[in-house]
Amino acid sequence: MPSAAQSSEVTVLLARVRAGDSTALGSAYAAVYDELKRAARAQLRRMRDAFQTTALVHEAYLKLAGGAQLAAVDRNHLLALSARAMRQVLVDDARARKADKRGGGQDAMTLTAALGSGDAAVVEVLALDELLASLHKLDERAAQIVELRYFGGYDEAEIGDMLGISERTVRRDWRKARAFLLMELAT
Repeated sequence: MPSAAQSSEVTVLLARVRAGDSTALGSAYAAVYDELKRAARAQLRRMRDAFQTTALVHEAYLKLAGGAQLAAVDRNHLLALSARAMRQVLVDDARARKADKRGGGQDAMTLTAALGSGDAAVVEVLALDELLASLHKLDERAAQIVELRYFGGYDEAEIGDMLGISERTVRRDWRKARAFLLMELAT
């Protein structure tokens, strides 16, 4: 867990980003970089994918920096947006790899270290992404919790802090979301 000073520093940097300071996003991201690498490493280990940790974190940054105006208000919000960006990067990569397997024509640009590895991870990421979209329509907070746990690698206490809810609520919503996902996978 970061100190209050570190969290405050990120909040100030994000305020500068919202005010138009283009260099502040890089500084804010650098302040949470080690935590993002830890989360990415845990996620990729679970997936048994050859996607490189550093590449995933950097691609997530590029997604955040290249998109619409960043609206993160504090450290926790930046981490949540980064988890969502990592999800998008992994889904985009999985779709490209799947299209390549179907003879998509040109070689797809991929960030994985070894092409052809992690085929099961491709299917898992795409299936989970579709299920999360369905869950988001039913229960937005439960979908956020799944995204933060699965794609962000955060534990219940960290998620509770990020979302401003108790660990008990995180556990309850996690059980509900997991039941929904398992039910949908079984059909």
